[in-house]
Amino acid sequence: MKKENQKESLLAHIDSPDDLRRLKQNRLPELCDELRAYIIDELSHNPGHLGSNLGTVELAVALHYVYNTPHDRLVWDVGHQAYAHKILTGRREAFHTLRKFGGMAPFPTPSESDYDAFTAGHASNSISAALGMAIAAKKSGDVKRHVVAVIGDGAMSGGLAYEGLNNVSESDNNLLIILNDNHYSISSSVGGMKRYLLGLSTSVSYNTFRYRVAKVMRKLGLLSDARREQYIRFGNSLKSLLARQQNIFEGMNIRYFGPVDGNNVEELVRALRAIKDMAGPKLLHIHTVKGKGYAPAEEAVTEWHAPGLFDKDTGERMTSAQGNALPPLFQEVFGQTLVELAEQNKRIVGVTPAMPTGCGMDTLMQKYPCRCFDVGIAEGHAVTFSGGMAKEGMVPYCNIYSSFLQRAYDNVIHDVAIQRLNVVLCIDRAGLVGEDGPTHHGAFDLAYLRPIPHLTISAPFDELELRRLMYTAQQPDMGPFVIRYPRGRGRRMDWRCPLEAVPVGKGRLLHEGTDIALLSLGAIGNLGAEAISEVEREGISVAHYDMRFLKPIDEEILHAVGKTFKCVVTLENGVVSGGLGSAVLEFFADHGYTPRVVRLGLPDEFVTHGSVPQLLASCHLDVKSIADTLRAQRPATQHSANEVF
Repeated sequence: MKKENQKESLLAHIDSPDDLRRLKQNRLPELCDELRAYIIDELSHNPGHLGSNLGTVELAVALHYVYNTPHDRLVWDVGHQAYAHKILTGRREAFHTLRKFGGMAPFPTPSESDYDAFTAGHASNSISAALGMAIAAKKSGDVKRHVVAVIGDGAMSGGLAYEGLNNVSESDNNLLIILNDNHYSISSSVGGMKRYLLGLSTSVSYNTFRYRVAKVMRKLGLLSDARREQYIRFGNSLKSLLARQQNIFEGMNIRYFGPVDGNNVEELVRALRAIKDMAGPKLLHIHTVKGKGYAPAEEAVTEWHAPGLFDKDTGERMTSAQGNALPPLFQEVFGQTLVELAEQNKRIVGVTPAMPTGCGMDTLMQKYPCRCFDVGIAEGHAVTFSGGMAKEGMVPYCNIYSSFLQRAYDNVIHDVAIQRLNVVLCIDRAGLVGEDGPTHHGAFDLAYLRPIPHLTISAPFDELELRRLMYTAQQPDMGPFVIRYPRGRGRRMDWRCPLEAVPVGKGRLLHEGTDIALLSLGAIGNLGAEAISEVEREGISVAHYDMRFLKPIDEEILHAVGKTFKCVVTLENGVVSGGLGSAVLEFFADHGYTPRVVRLGLPDEFVTHGSVPQLLASCHLDVKSIADTLRAQRPATQHSANEVF
């Protein structure tokens, strides 16, 4: 029997947006409070993106309350602000599996739910995708379908967003763009757009008034489709005159509304209803608080973007009791080493597309703020900007996550490689990254960079090698230099080796053997070394080569291996097609060597989300799987001591 003073949960009865829309509007604030508490509770013991999702609770509720989803399309950008959306769309009971292996996807995923209109793992794609949907709805005659693009959390600094805006302004569409302005991406947002939005305002009542005037004029025959452009330009000119400011969106014939308090759900509902059926493209500018409703997340926004495990009552973040004894993160070693190099070489600068804390470049930013550039979520610009500095004699260390570098492929070719500019591309999060899943795995960089002329492509075995490669990259006449390394910890605690160069294009023999040759590239070679230790106890002799460079590849090692071994196993934390294994096969074919080559790497599919150990096992790249592969390749004449004949 329920206590009289105990409120019945609203959220427990929301299994779809249809249930939500049956609530009275004055109950929505109560539902938002429950949603926020639910997200805090779940993420305290199942880590995810906290701050951005606390800020968009009211927005998710208002959108599903006003719009007829899933028939009406909601395109979220970026996807790590859509947890409340997931919970409201029939996934509340499964929310505890978020980001877990075999569980709910970390970002909007159409294959998971019809309410997820478009994949949203990276930033800045919502306007383009939503415009495509809006045009398709018109072309198919579905005039009742509304399409909404929700862009925010720093995504307006991405170039694709502006390409989409440019096309929106020229197309016949009724798209609504919601700009969720919380002044942050992961760290504080940067650039002119941030400053512009801070001073931008207009009136919802003004725009509603203009819409009503337009309806009257149309009824009187004074406003036709042919004259609509003239009316919009006149209205925008009048508005700019009255507001004494230029509005970039209105200047592009996109009606601007706002700013609106994005954490006031009833105000949001009123604003959405007022503009829902207006013809033509519209932009609603809302202000939200990242981390809203949870004091620790509001006070330390960057740290609580994705805080890991935490005590929801005290706000204490959980760390390992032996944290000081753990090997360092590759990102920590990168940051400290970059500062050391910058102290020695005044030409060195740092560039990051909105990831200073994640990649470790905040260390340089603190020590030499004038020599470190956060360019916002703009990877293509980051690469070309680095190329411009390199052309004038600087040595930019441009740090970009592997999956994000995909958006700057042409920039690498056209603006760096062709001119042989000494840009050091530090590719963070290479290989499997874990719970963020297929949109974030650094699976493809080895394969897509290897064909580009003039690039040096390297991957350190451990953090000591990372330091040496970083030092090597800024030596004279190096040209474009790629260093790829994984997310997470290395294998040593004493990592401060002397800064010294390594010979470019030269690998090294880590372990002698006679039966099989294992050629590895990068930190995954450590798992190969463990596997070799296992099979050695069974009498299998494996030579282990750390190739260190994919390009130029060590031909001396390949000649020796091709002549000596009947079986070669290649090991890499990237797609098996096009990377190290492919390079070795091509070399052997070109030189007439015929050993059997077994390639271990990521499969030709998009790898799901889960912990890195789970994903490595699923891709047959864990120690056990590597050891089993080596066992399967042992010479036919060799038998284990306990084998029964």
